[in-house]
Amino acid sequence: MLRLTESIVRRELALTWRRRTGALGCLLFFVIAASLFPLAVGSDPDLLRAIAPGVLWVTALFAAMLSLGRLFAPDFADGALDQMLLAPHSLLTMVTAKIAAHWLTSGFALVLLAPVLAIQYDLAFDTIVRLTVALLLGTPALSLIGSMGAALTLGVRGGGMLLAVLVLPLETPVLIFGANAADPSRSGAWSTANFSLLGAALLATLALCPFATATALRISAE
Repeated sequence: MLRLTESIVRRELALTWRRRTGALGCLLFFVIAASLFPLAVGSDPDLLRAIAPGVLWVTALFAAMLSLGRLFAPDFADGALDQMLLAPHSLLTMVTAKIAAHWLTSGFALVLLAPVLAIQYDLAFDTIVRLTVALLLGTPALSLIGSMGAALTLGVRGGGMLLAVLVLPLETPVLIFGANAADPSRSGAWSTANFSLLGAALLATLALCPFATATALRISAE
């Protein structure tokens, strides 16, 4: 199982490198969108510090959603998905490996970029650390939840809009917990509580979403 997971992750990383324009486009959207807010709202440091967690989390959420289209669609288009469904290996393992590879090329990259972008908002070092840790906990949950929507909308005309309708309500709690965990105006106890909720959300999605995604892929392939 570990060898299968490793081979799938390596394959997905290699394919993402070959099609790196799409992955870089999502990251570029995150950088541009997060950088435009300080220009729009002005240079008031108190205002920038207040809006920073929410802005960075919302832009990270949208950037992650933009990348969901390349999670299963290429395999659906070239027939690789049919081979996955017919393979003697566990579909659950393959789906989990694909989600992990997707997070490495989208969510983890957003986590690495976030501290650099946070400097524009005049955030203190401890707040930047909390924001980074919150994204590190929250972005895998976004990928896991998004995988269900990506699987359900395979081959559907206008699937991008339908994907947003399906996924956004489920990802909103993660967004709220993540932004509140890094809120510089709140006490440490408030941040601790939201970090606990983020961790619980990650464990719940990790336990439930791969099963739901595998089932949705079988339905979409019929």
